[in-house]
Amino acid sequence: MEQDPLRLSGAWVFRNTRIPVAALFENLEDGLCLAEFVELFPGVTLEQARLVLEHAARSTAAALA
Repeated sequence: MEQDPLRLSGAWVFRNTRIPVAALFENLEDGLCLAEFVELFPGVTLEQARLVLEHAARSTAAALA
């Protein structure tokens, strides 16, 4: 993930893309699986999507501890 104030108003995006990380969560909420997400967004790898979810899980666990 990366964040650049000059790209997409500073939203977190997948590295070397203009695909917002929020798009992953929005699509998962809509019922898509990770494989379907990376098919829709070819700039994102399955590994990148998994890493974002792992990061979110760790951050949530730390916040709840």
